[in-house]
Amino acid sequence: MDRDSNNRVCPVELAGGLDNSIRRFLQNPQKILKPYIKEEMTVLDFGCGPGFFTIEIAKMLGGSGKVIAADLQDGMLEKVKNKIKGTRLEQIIRLHKCESDKIGIAEEVDFILGFYVIHEVPDKKRLFEEFNSLLKQDGKILIIEPNFHVSKNAFNDMLGIMGNSGLKVIERPKSFMNRAVLAEKK
Repeated sequence: MDRDSNNRVCPVELAGGLDNSIRRFLQNPQKILKPYIKEEMTVLDFGCGPGFFTIEIAKMLGGSGKVIAADLQDGMLEKVKNKIKGTRLEQIIRLHKCESDKIGIAEEVDFILGFYVIHEVPDKKRLFEEFNSLLKQDGKILIIEPNFHVSKNAFNDMLGIMGNSGLKVIERPKSFMNRAVLAEKK
């Protein structure tokens, strides 16, 4: 959400590295998300970047439901917009620019994906409280962070903040070279 002096947010100039065939092989969106995405859901792809997961989520919804592709950077949202322009996915994907200190959407969602993004957010407590307020009662959150960038201690600290924000861990999915958690409202 907030870009601080350490340039925590992945710049738009590096977006190509976030959307390529090697990544698709190592982090197949269909394999990762199939257990969680169902038709007619409203899904928040938080920190959507160039839409690597956004596009696949929209396809998984099978023409129903909606994906809110949320990012702090206009350039990332523009990349998603260009990918879906003139396709049926324009009807399913809603682009949303986050504010510097909050996501800023009002509707409730069934599922939130935070892939390689939570470590970029300075105020995790505020973020998790907002996630909690956005989730429908039976909604879920999947967070996946890279092992090479987020230590076990940092991940566990994040889980503590999450728990103090009204969310509980329900599963620790396996994810190659990553740390992952599935959570829901307490």
